[in-house]
Amino acid sequence: MPADLSAGVTAGVAADSTMADVDVIRVSGGARLAGEVHVVGAKNSALKLMAVALLAPGRSVITNVPRITDIAIMGEVLRRLGCEVSFGEDNGTSTGTIDGIPVVGVGDGVPAEVPPVDGAGPVRDVATTPSGEAQAAVDLGAAPGRARTVTIDVPAEPGTDADYDLVRRLRASICVLGPLLARRGYVRVAHPGGDAIGSRGLDMHVSGLARMGAEISGSHGFVIASAPNGLHGATIWLDFPSVGATENLVMAAVLAKGTTEIDNAAREPEIVDICAMLSAMGARIEGAGTSTIRIEGVSELRPVRHRTVGDRIVAGTWAFAAAMTQGDVTVTGASPGFLEIALDKVISAGGLVETRTDAFRVRMDRRPRAVDVVTLPFPGFATDLLPMAIGMASVSEGASLITENIFDGRFMFVNEMARLGADIKTDGHHAVVRGRERLSSAPVRATDIRAGAGLVIAGLCADGVTEISHVHHVDRGYPDFVADLRALGVEVERTTAPAEQAFTL
Repeated sequence: MPADLSAGVTAGVAADSTMADVDVIRVSGGARLAGEVHVVGAKNSALKLMAVALLAPGRSVITNVPRITDIAIMGEVLRRLGCEVSFGEDNGTSTGTIDGIPVVGVGDGVPAEVPPVDGAGPVRDVATTPSGEAQAAVDLGAAPGRARTVTIDVPAEPGTDADYDLVRRLRASICVLGPLLARRGYVRVAHPGGDAIGSRGLDMHVSGLARMGAEISGSHGFVIASAPNGLHGATIWLDFPSVGATENLVMAAVLAKGTTEIDNAAREPEIVDICAMLSAMGARIEGAGTSTIRIEGVSELRPVRHRTVGDRIVAGTWAFAAAMTQGDVTVTGASPGFLEIALDKVISAGGLVETRTDAFRVRMDRRPRAVDVVTLPFPGFATDLLPMAIGMASVSEGASLITENIFDGRFMFVNEMARLGADIKTDGHHAVVRGRERLSSAPVRATDIRAGAGLVIAGLCADGVTEISHVHHVDRGYPDFVADLRALGVEVERTTAPAEQAFTL
């Protein structure tokens, strides 16, 4: 650098630094997981069921809802669309207080921050985060237990604009597009955000709705759709069995004139759950859970009470955790039938698996054997379980080939695994993982929901104490994660630590 320019920088600009605390989990390695853990409703279903409620004026009640930050955000999305939303314990409570903590609905103002359930991260209030970003109001309650009931009172004419500041933080909130277009004939929704693990465009949502008669445009970061004469039935072929596109198109089609057929539809259990609620509301749907869904439109739907299906991804996380730590864990609240391929991988690795209707037990009495994994749409191996599969491969005997076919950024967390001593080489959509007997503790950073959980589980197989930062990602998918780990015999704590310094000129 020239001398005079260097001097100018030194003399004329003051370096400043800012720091803010971040949530961290510290986990001691060497624990063998043992005991029982209960899984509540699936996040990926509950969020969409809340959007389903928009299709019928009146009060709908959804039970077995997980107490996680994404649910709080979705509740605020619906409030800003004019709905009254309140949360209560999963015994039907939806107003008043829970153990002295007020359960708020629309119009109650901004509540004080609710202390978290032991082991859970806080869900912060509007405009209280260090960065000043708008946050969803805390109204999930703080009573013991992770399942909640959400009561949604939908007005005769819900709003048509979904706020940017919330939608950008929760990709799932794009699912209000279909219901609002069907109900109101117009909708303006901010382009979604969420985990940055792939491009995940909206092309199939848009093209499918266009075939049903919608006019769709984009402007200043918003998706704008209109159908002033209503939607009509159509035959729609999806290039890929997209879960989000299937959900939006089904929700739009139930109030369309005529019959809609969606070919190459997603087959996930969460799709079946959404269709079950819609059918109870009066929709006419055939083929949910198959690659062809047929919907005969009706003129109106009625509000209902519906229980959320158990979370297969959280259940699968515990299955791999048991296998990695040579543990013995019983998982209740989720159907093992939705995890057939994942549990088969655990069996191939040397585990013993016992199943019941809504529970299963995983036992591993040896170091896992290496197994290959290929992610595919359901009923294939779930992409959300890939970080756990990589974790198991990292401590297995032999080499595993892991192939990711769904999200092009799913391997972003591999560098963090390498900090723990994992031997992983990636090439495009493939990763070769050579197992070693033990990992080594290190500070690592969660990059998304599943990667965060995977890093915590990997820390169980490391020597010493592993610190995982930015675990607010984990809060978006795992209620009471730390409390569950403790119950299974893990020495673990959740605390805060200073973030990296951010230097500015």
